Amino acid sequence: MTSESSSGQTSAPGDIFATTHWTVVLAAGRPRSLQAARALEELCRTYWYPLYAYVRRRGHSKEDAEDLTQAFFVRLLENNSFASLDSERGKFRAFLLASLKHSLANERDKAQAQKRGGGAANLSLDWQTADTKFQVADAQEPSPDKAFDREWALALLAKVIERLQRECAADGKTNLFEHLKQFLTAGQAESAQREIARSLGLEEGAVRVAVHRLRKRYRQLLRDEIANTLADAALVDEEMRALFGAFS
Repeated sequence: MTSESSSGQTSAPGDIFATTHWTVVLAAGRPRSLQAARALEELCRTYWYPLYAYVRRRGHSKEDAEDLTQAFFVRLLENNSFASLDSERGKFRAFLLASLKHSLANERDKAQAQKRGGGAANLSLDWQTADTKFQVADAQEPSPDKAFDREWALALLAKVIERLQRECAADGKTNLFEHLKQFLTAGQAESAQREIARSLGLEEGAVRVAVHRLRKRYRQLLRDEIANTLADAALVDEEMRALFGAFS
């Protein structure tokens, strides 16, 4: 038996993408079901870095930001302690940022004392990579909130590329994907497609068709991933505009 994703596609039992929906978390109530807990943890693993970057932008050191971010996730994953912020629950992005602001404003001392979870179950996060990534980010970003939205959009796009790469690998098209992924964003001239066709020994028309199909699937997965973070799929277009507006 299969389950239907937010994009209308079916997923096999056990497929992680069938359970990484914010709607699953909201529908489960308290105490959360195992499926909801799994969904929330997977969402947090995908979108933790924008929160870390936000804390850093607020002026906290690398070490303090690690402590505050990890302690925040420990409390969130263990007891959903910020579920009372109902006004933000339609969008997982808005919910997480509002929850983090609440934590920083009212529980900073407790978060600092938690020291990366204080032995409680927590997320295993790559802090070193996060620090390097933060250091190379644009230091002129106008506000922590703006930086948060930009990093959220980047994390979402990375997730979509990962899913698309995995699909291509399953179809035996890893090499083709590596050559064509550059065309998922605007700015690549058609001459580049001719060069790739030549290097792969394919007709130029075949490469154009492959690029078209890859872009189409990319757009489908992008909408699906955004829908995974929303309580109402009707908000996908609005959320997409908001996220890509962060790059302007």
